[in-house]
Formats: sequence, C-alpha cells, structure tokens
Amino acid sequence: MRTTNLIVSILAFCTIGLTYGQRRKKNVVEEKPKVIAQSPKLVVGIVVDQMRYDYLTRFWDQYGEGGFKRLVNEGFNCKNNHFNYAPTSTGPGHASVYTGTTPAMHGIIGNDWFDKTTGEDVYCAGDDAYTSVGTTSGAGKMSPHRMLTSTITDQLRLHTQMRGKVIGVAVKDRGAVLPAGHAANAAYWFEGGATGNWISSSYYMEELPQWVLDFNASDKVEEYKKPWTTLKPIETYVESGLDVNNYEGLQKGETTNAFPHDLPAIWEDNGQFDLLRRSPFGNSITADFALAALEGEALGVDSITDFLAISFSSTDYVGHFFGVNSKEIEDTYIRLDRDLERILSELDNKVGKGEYTVFLTADHAAIHVPSYLMDSNIPSGYLDMQGMKAQFNEFLQYKYGTTDVVKNISNYQVFLNHKILTNLDIDVEQAQKDIAMEMLSYPGIGQVYTGYQMWQNEYVEGIPYILQNGYNQKRSGDVLLVPEVGYISYNRTGSTHGSPQIYDTHVPLLLYGKGIKQGSTVNRTEIPDIAPTIAALLGIAFPSGTTGRPIGEVLE
Repeated sequence: MRTTNLIVSILAFCTIGLTYGQRRKKNVVEEKPKVIAQSPKLVVGIVVDQMRYDYLTRFWDQYGEGGFKRLVNEGFNCKNNHFNYAPTSTGPGHASVYTGTTPAMHGIIGNDWFDKTTGEDVYCAGDDAYTSVGTTSGAGKMSPHRMLTSTITDQLRLHTQMRGKVIGVAVKDRGAVLPAGHAANAAYWFEGGATGNWISSSYYMEELPQWVLDFNASDKVEEYKKPWTTLKPIETYVESGLDVNNYEGLQKGETTNAFPHDLPAIWEDNGQFDLLRRSPFGNSITADFALAALEGEALGVDSITDFLAISFSSTDYVGHFFGVNSKEIEDTYIRLDRDLERILSELDNKVGKGEYTVFLTADHAAIHVPSYLMDSNIPSGYLDMQGMKAQFNEFLQYKYGTTDVVKNISNYQVFLNHKILTNLDIDVEQAQKDIAMEMLSYPGIGQVYTGYQMWQNEYVEGIPYILQNGYNQKRSGDVLLVPEVGYISYNRTGSTHGSPQIYDTHVPLLLYGKGIKQGSTVNRTEIPDIAPTIAALLGIAFPSGTTGRPIGEVLE
C-alpha cells in the first residue's frame, strides 16, 4: 500500500512539474517578472542578536514612539515566537530566519563545529577559497557555502531575474553573510582592531564600491570613540539590577564594572575599534552603514523589490559580557530603539511610508546569569566541565580500554570515532547508548539522546523535537547532551545561550509595513515561519528547504 501511494505521489509531482514548466514557457516573452500589487519596493529584515522577547515589555516605558513601539503599535506582534531547534546560537539563528528551515536541513549546526570528514573545526561562514576585500587581514575570507539550502533573499534574486538587489550588513561576518544568501549582491561586516572599517569578501566583489570607500574614509566610526554614559539618568533605569554587582565582567583597564565606561581610556587594552562591538555604539555604527547602503545602492527606488538584511550584533556582545539584568543591557536597548527610529524615518523619506515591509526578530535569546539566579534561590548552576571530562575519560578507559573512541566533544555533542569502534568490534549504536547512560549520571546534565534516536524516531514535541530539528545527519554528533534547566557551561559573569530551553528560544517577531496587518497573536509561531511568510507576501517561491509555514494572520 505504501509503495502504491509513493508511485501515485511521484506521478502527481511529475504532472505538477510538467504543468508548471509549460506555464513558464508561456511567460518567457514577458519583459519583467510579474510584480503583485502588494509587493513592497523594499524588504528590511532586522535581526537583533540575543534579544529576549521580554526586552520588548521590560523596557517598554523607556522606548520612544518611533522605534519598537511603532513596530508593535502599527504592525503585527507574534508574542509566542520560538526557535524550534537547538543549538540556539548566532550562525544557526540567522540561517534559520532566512532559509525557513532548521539546521537539520540547512546544515548550519553551530557557529563552529567539528567536521566529521576532515577531523577539523570549521566556521559557519569561513571559506579559504576567497580573499578579503577592503583589508589585508584574513577577516574577509567568508562565504555562505556551508549553508545547504537557499534563502528568502536568494529566492527574491531568482524571482526578479537578479534585478532585485540584496545587501547584508552586520558587525559580525556571519550576521551579514548568511542572511544575504548565496546570490547576494554584497554582504559587509565590521573589522575592528586599528582600522574600524567595513569589509567584504571576493565571493561578492573584487573591490569595495565607492560609497563604502567613502564611508570608511569618513569620521563616522571615529565619532563613537567616546565615553559610554547612560543615555538617560541612571536612576530611571529601574528595569535592571544594581550597577555595581558580581554578575558582570570587568573590562581590561577598568576598576569597576559600573557606569560610566571611559572607552578612550581603555581603548588599547581592549582591541581598539573592537571595543565598540561591546557597546551600543556598535549598533549605531551598523545603523549608519545600513543607511549608507540604502543610499549608495539605491535600494527601494523602483517597483522591483530589493532586500536589506541588517543584523545588530552588539546586543549579543553586551549581553555576554554584562548580562541580561545589567544597566548596560538596558541602556543598549534604549539606544537601539533610537537607531530603529532613525532607520524607519529614513525609510519613510527615501522609500516612502507604506512602500516597504520590515520584520524584526532575533537569532536566539539568553538566560539570566546563573549566579544571580542562584543568589535569588532560583534553580540554576554551572557545569563542571573539567570534572566531567576527567570522569568521562575514566569511563572510556574502563569500558573500551582507550579514550580514542571519542574524536571530539563540542556544542553539547559527542563525536565518536567510528573507525576505531569498528576495529574494536564495538557496535556504534550500543556505544552511543552506553555513553548516553554514563553522561546522564553527571551533575548538571538533564537529558541525553543518541544519534540513532534522532535517525529512527519522529518527535513532535518537547526537547527531543527541538533537538531533532537541530540534528543534521551528516554533520551532527553521536550523542546529544541537554543541561538541566538553568545550567550552563560559561563564565560566572555575563549571560549566554545555546540550549533548547524556553529562555533561549523565546524571541520577538514583529512585522510592519506594506502587506502586514495591525494586530498581535499569542498562537505559537516558529522562526522557520518567517521566510515563507515573506515569500507569500512577495508572491515568490519559498526557499528550497522550507519547513516553516506562512503566518496567515499576519498578511493582509
């Protein structure tokens, strides 16, 4: 019966494909691709790195009317929006927003991961086949080649016969490269150090365009080499903890982690322009450059839809260093709100109000600093990775007579050496089970799953569902670890992310502008739903690996 159904399905698919091909032949005489009435002149995708959903509500009274509040009040707010996979980190997050699928399909299983074929660590956007543009360093040797599926930005390029422009902008290279996709006109990112320039890769171009050269030659970035003081009186920052506390990092050259932060005084000790990444000024620089791209690339000036992909990276740097509950994170979001207002105002002026569409989301959220939670009597803690490693090596030696059966442990995954297991006549599936049972006994480990479980079962809810969506059969490990709720492997100061738990998965999704209804929903939406929603709005094909579904209640 299943075989019969499969044959019928294949025949039906072939028939549909033939019909589609015939329809395309009839349309080849058209001079321009069809543009539906509701298509905006420009789509602006905004990813705020490490933005928790509750940053919208916590800091609401601090926001002006033209930034976050404008998007919420005049657009559509998906209040129950989640990542449906783990690991929840920057590379997978940006890839999933723009591909409409999860690491199981698009293959970006981490920022870095252990390559089972080469035995080396690889970077999600790294590519030695290309050279840097705009710098003599290797910081531009990037491309999206490790992303296995197309993006919504790719589909726009295909639909418009490459006439719709796509530009990616972020402080982090991966925050620009992955959203821009495979067929982008350009992606640009920030090189700190002594230069503070915006750079790119020979994947996109041979040399920087004149507008980028002009921006780099200006004083735009240099203007932010100044003390970081709070934008508003610090006594009004009531949605964050004490300014002096034990939960924040201490920057080199400073004697306190409290405001103000004299950036020029600690400039040399903290990587010069790299220091701006760990301040709200990194976001302001990004907004400046994005607006320069709007002008320099003439985006949104005609009926052929363009796409500007912006990622604000500094929220992540500030969150990692100072933590979710810091005065610094509150100030960073107050300032980001001003930058958003600036961008929306320029879009009104340059593209026209009602002629563009914006979505805003995040690449992951973050946990409160566990030491703060512990002091507040909330269950949480830190994994003892050194102790765990020593205990695990003892187990391997006792069980298998060697520790070489394990190649690598990273991203909460264990990679086994299948060749050595075979030589020892040890069944891989049984080894996965044995190791899983051993590691489940370790303090701070809440759940453990095997690669065979990911292969053989189809999970539809809970933690295994989230893990399976993040599990790529060719790239992921043999054993998957899930820390107990509230536990992390990290410093005792600052916040992090990466888990399948709700504090890492719950992020904003705001949509605004042409083709978008005004309203909100508490129905669950998931990150892979964003790309097909935008595709439906534009009337273009979904990205090639799409597993998400359009959010119908958002669209007019």
